[in-house]
Amino acid sequence: MAGEIDAPKVSDAETRLASAPADHRDELRLWLRMLTCTTLIEGEVRSRLRARFDVTLPRFDLMAQLEKAPQGLTLGELSRRMMVSNGNITGLVERLVESGHIVRVPHATDRRIAYVRLTDAGHAAFAEMAGVHAEWISELFRGLPAPELRTLLRLLGQLKDSVRAGIARDGET
Repeated sequence: MAGEIDAPKVSDAETRLASAPADHRDELRLWLRMLTCTTLIEGEVRSRLRARFDVTLPRFDLMAQLEKAPQGLTLGELSRRMMVSNGNITGLVERLVESGHIVRVPHATDRRIAYVRLTDAGHAAFAEMAGVHAEWISELFRGLPAPELRTLLRLLGQLKDSVRAGIARDGET
């Protein structure tokens, strides 16, 4: 409409901070940059998984957990590993059972416990998805030269140690 001023379009919190960096500590700016990168990458991976394999990221993640545990996992173990509620896991498991990617296996002596495992078809599907996923991540990181990538990996390792130490200190008080 005439007389209205268009508000500037802002893509993320990090961009908003760029206009007033003196108002924020470097730690906050770093956190927002990491969050922005994670959000961008995750959104692209979600989109590509859906388009290429008709699978959601949570289903891919659940299959990845089962790929690492050939003996299978209980719903509780999956819930803890994926840091989501048992209810969320139950729905994911139901859909993957229906699609033939996983199977429920009853515990040998306790009928209340069941393990879920990848089927042969689930292993094959996950292997294909995981290979393509690795290519996508490599493609998204291609603009970062190898020495800088290794430096960033080392620095983020130090950050992870610092965060864990901070959490431990906070837990002691």
